[in-house]
Formats: sequence, structure tokens, C-alpha cells
Amino acid sequence: MTSSKLDARIPEGHMAEKWSKYRSTVHLVNPANKRHLEVIVVGSGLAGASAASSLAELGYKVKVFCFQDSARRAHSIAAQGGINAAKNYQNDGDSVYRLFYDTVKGGDYRSREANVHRLSEVSGNIIDQCVAQGVPFAREYGGLLSNRSFGGTQVQRTFYAAGQTGQQLLLGAYSALMRQVGMGTVTMYARHEMLDIVNIDGKCRGIIARNLITGELERHFGHAVLLCSGGYGNVFFLSTNAMGSNVTAAWKAHKKGAFFGNPCYTQIHPTCIPVSGDHQSKLTLMSESLRNDGRIWVPKKKEDAEAIRAGKLNPNDLKPEDRDYYLERRYPAFGNLVPRDVASRAAKERCDAGYGVNATGEAVFLDFAYNMKYRYGKVEATKQGIENPTEQQLFDFGKEVVKEKYGNLFDMYKQITGVDPYYNPMMIYPAVHYTMGGLWVDYNLMTTVPGLYALGEANFSDHGANRLGASALMQGLADGYFVIPYTIGDYLSHEIGTKAISTDHEAFVEAENGVKEKLNQLMNVKGTKSVDHFHKKLGKIMWEKCGMARNAAGLKEAITEIQELRKQFWADVRIPGGLNEFNPELEKAGRVADFLELGELMCMDALQRNESCGGHFREEYQTEEGEAMRDDENFAFVSAWERTGDNQWTMHKEELKFEYIKIAQRSYK
Repeated sequence: MTSSKLDARIPEGHMAEKWSKYRSTVHLVNPANKRHLEVIVVGSGLAGASAASSLAELGYKVKVFCFQDSARRAHSIAAQGGINAAKNYQNDGDSVYRLFYDTVKGGDYRSREANVHRLSEVSGNIIDQCVAQGVPFAREYGGLLSNRSFGGTQVQRTFYAAGQTGQQLLLGAYSALMRQVGMGTVTMYARHEMLDIVNIDGKCRGIIARNLITGELERHFGHAVLLCSGGYGNVFFLSTNAMGSNVTAAWKAHKKGAFFGNPCYTQIHPTCIPVSGDHQSKLTLMSESLRNDGRIWVPKKKEDAEAIRAGKLNPNDLKPEDRDYYLERRYPAFGNLVPRDVASRAAKERCDAGYGVNATGEAVFLDFAYNMKYRYGKVEATKQGIENPTEQQLFDFGKEVVKEKYGNLFDMYKQITGVDPYYNPMMIYPAVHYTMGGLWVDYNLMTTVPGLYALGEANFSDHGANRLGASALMQGLADGYFVIPYTIGDYLSHEIGTKAISTDHEAFVEAENGVKEKLNQLMNVKGTKSVDHFHKKLGKIMWEKCGMARNAAGLKEAITEIQELRKQFWADVRIPGGLNEFNPELEKAGRVADFLELGELMCMDALQRNESCGGHFREEYQTEEGEAMRDDENFAFVSAWERTGDNQWTMHKEELKFEYIKIAQRSYK
């Protein structure tokens, strides 16, 4: 079943021994030779910074490119809730196998077993590495690192630093990176965007980058290129991603031979601040960690929901027996901590049924009152010897505990909405967050182009059809710190005799001319509509027809509509400013042009997958209870798309074999 063009290169042997055996037998590069090998890293987030610093520490010559003005501004900084690791600090039954199992099950059995097990194996090392770097993880009273729960698990394995875990982890990786910059082993290229890869004799040998300040195009050689450029959630226009997040690096690689894996797998995050109007350019995430202590509900009666929407009823005045804690009702075993795809669909179902609680009817409540008072408040009162605390005392005690755990998130919510979540429940609704699809990679993290690697969210390999919360940070750092330093050596050990290729080589000249032609084409359209005009239209099509729910008719319509929108873009987009200067609109235009191609492929991928799994919910394929209905007999594969012409693709399949996990219908009840 697996295409002859795909070789996952999974080591032989028992699952628990594959990675250790691989590390013990992989080809190595001696220190003297490493100094003559050059590696390009595109992206400076957790995957990029950790990979660059680790490879430079080993002795390789490394160049790092990021479009931000500082590596510290990579979107990894926005991650809030935590990072998973199987250390079993809580003594609650966690293990490497259980993390492995939860991840495969959470991804609805659509991820590659070997990669997920390796991720679980190295998870503990990540925490040790970050603690050694000074990352200020939260700690228990006795000094041990604290853990909390995330969706899709029944253990506490998520390490965190209040609600700013991504920021603290990135500062650790950034410190390691800048240490190497200071030593001269890493050269940093900020405000540069990769616009093409350069292939020579079938191998990736460099990139074409644009200096975003001057507009100048630059050629850079590398014995290998690592793409650590994140995901493509902004194809929907509104998402929790930074506005600059884009697919361009991965898409340019795709157009030069790198297969794209599972493009239709996008994650809808259940706890985001709802859309407030057409004026918005992005959405704001409220960390999944809030589901530890917040209870999700809507009114049981439609008339109560209508009264709340009209401002005639304060939700705090609604009695507990008149509230529908629908996740706790539907999924008693996991309650509010079901996986993200399950929680998102449940919220949509309640709102579609008429129980939404904001003006648009697209919001549910995330309420902290109960746990603040009767969980934390009572504990703190008992600790202080107060036998019969008042309601106000319970609230005050509980508020301080919640503030310590989530204070920055509560402040952010209040600043954005004007509502204080200590006194009123948050309003939340699902939004596009993460993309499980990405460039297809083998066990070594190499794409179908030799010498070209994809790390972190830029690849498809670890999360299947739905990523468990707190696993994005885990994958980025695992790939950068603990996987690529071994796997890239296996490839580079055969490149020792390859001297640095001059950037005057015809392949570099041809690639640069191709980039120039595309930029000139964009500038010469001289139409009447802004870049954002087209991006918003694309986002609306994608959200309505390839978003939380999809069906065959809608996907076919979307493909036709995107093709027409792409024609309009190339005929009527207007880009002010000049070509050879600082021009943010030109940057955006190039990225939206790529999104207009990717969007079509995403819909094609969703259309051919006649099943529901994880974040891919086809309305035609669901159980009587509205749960996702997989088809393991026909769709237990990775769809890897090869570009064969202008907006033409051929799909290849990588069969997914599960030897150490028994496939079952997911149940969180």
C-alpha cells in the first residue's frame, strides 16, 4: 500500500528499542569534519533555536534565518499552558508508554507509531535540559516541579510556567542560540525571509532569502537545510497564530519536490476568545490549562440563553441546576479535559442548537467560580485554621491561588474583553490554532528532498489528526535538541567530501531569477484590491467549508471558489510601495499567494478522506451520538501529496501500521 516514493526509514526491532539502537549505530561525523559542514536553519522558534544551538555546539557551521527582528519574537513565545513529559512526578501512573498511547489515541490513530514513541522517550530529557538552562517552571512547596492536566489524558504530566510557558522555553533556547552566536559558530540573519530552496544534483544545497529591510535577494549555501518555520493556520485568516505566521518556506520546498503530508489536518482549539466583528485580524487563545479549573457550560433552557445574549440575565444568577455542564455530562471519565477536537465540536453543537451565550450566539462559558471557592478556597482556609470561612473568604483565598497559576491569562482576557474573569465567567469559542499536517518526513525528519529536513510544526509526523495539548512545545524541542543532532549526522557523514558550492552556480542563479520573476509579477499587477481583501475571502471559504466540519458538497464548492479567487488575486491585487525596499505588503502578498494554492490542496485532501478522524470531521461520517467515525480499513494512511504541475498534485500513501497499540474507536466517556 505504501508508495514506492515514500520510505519512512523506521529502524527494525521492538518499539522501545528502536531509538536507542538507532543512536548507537547511526553514522557519525568526527569533530574536525563538522567544522567544514554548513547547515542552514530557517526559523528561530523552539525547533529552530534548539536545533541551531545544538548543531553549533557539536561543531557545525550554522546560519539561522528569521523574518522577525529578533529570534525572541518567534511565535513559540505565544504558547501558554505547558509542555508534556513522562516523568511521573505525581506518582499517578504515568510512563513513557502511557504518553505514547495517549498521543496516538489523541491523534485518532493517524500518526506514525515510531516517531511518537521516540517523542515520548525523549520528553523527560527536555525538562532536564530546560531546567539546566534556567527555565522557571512552577514548583510545588517541597521544590519539585509542578504538573497539571491537559486534555485527552488522565494523569498530570504537563510542566508549566504560569500561563507563559512558551515564552520561558523560548528564552532558554534563545539563550543557547545567542551563546553560539557570540562564539561565532552561528550567524544570525534576522529580518530575512526564505523564498526558495536550491537543489543541485537531486540534493538541497541552499536557499534564496530576501532581506526584508532592503529588498535585496541573497544566495546562501548549505550542506543541509532545516525548515523550522511553523504551521499554516493563517490560511484561515483568523487564527490564534501571529499575523506573520505563514506557509511560505514549507510551500516553496513543496514546489521543489518535498511532499506535503496530511494538509487537511488542522486543529480547532476549544478555548479562544470569540470573534467580535469583521474588524479583527487575529484571534486570541486562552490556554487549555484553564480547563483544569474552569467548568464549561451553557444554560439548560434556550430562554435563559436568549436572556443572557440580550443582557437581561447575569450568568452568575443562574442556579447550578439550570446549567448544562455538557462536557461533564457527555464524557464523565474525562469531563472538561477531553481532547481539543472533541471539546470544540461539542461547543459548536451546543451553539448551533441555540444555547450560545454571546451576542452572535457563538460562545460558551468557562467558569472558575466553583473551583475557586470550593476547591482552592476551602483548602487555603483549612491551612489557615479557619473552620467556617465566609463566602467572601473562600473567594479571596481561591482567587489568590488561581491568580498565581493563571494570572497573566486572566489579565489578558480582561484587557481584551473588558470583563473580569475572577468575577464573571469567560466566554470562549473554538478557533483555528495548530496544523498537524506539514511536510512529509521520514524517521530522520528528512523530507522527500535529500538534505532538506522539517522540524516541529513544519512537519506532519507526530500528532495524527489531532494534537494533544502541551505537545507542540514538546515536539519542537525534541526535534531540535535530541533528534536532529543524531539524524542529520547520518546524512552529513556522506557529505564530508562535498566542498562548499559557490553561490554563482547556475542552480542558485536560476532559483534567484525565479524569485525575482514572481516578485515582479506581484508588483506589476497594479490592481484595486488590498492583499487583506483576498486573504479574508480565502479565510471565510476555508472556515465555512473546510473548518470544524466538512462535507463533500462544501469541499467541492470551496475548490472552485478558491480557484476563482486565485485568478482574481493575480488580476486585481494592489501592492503599494516598491520592490527593492522595506515593503510589508509585498511580504504579505507572497504569503497569501501561497495560501491560495495551499487552500485548494487542503480541500482536495479533505475531500478524498471519506472518514472522520480527529480534527477532520466529515459530516457524512459520524456516529449516532455525533462522534467521529473512522474508517481504518480504507484510510489508515498518511496522504503525501506530490506537486506535479501548476496546482496539480498526485497523492501517495504511507500505510500506518500499529504493532504496539490496538486500534479502537476513541471513547472519553
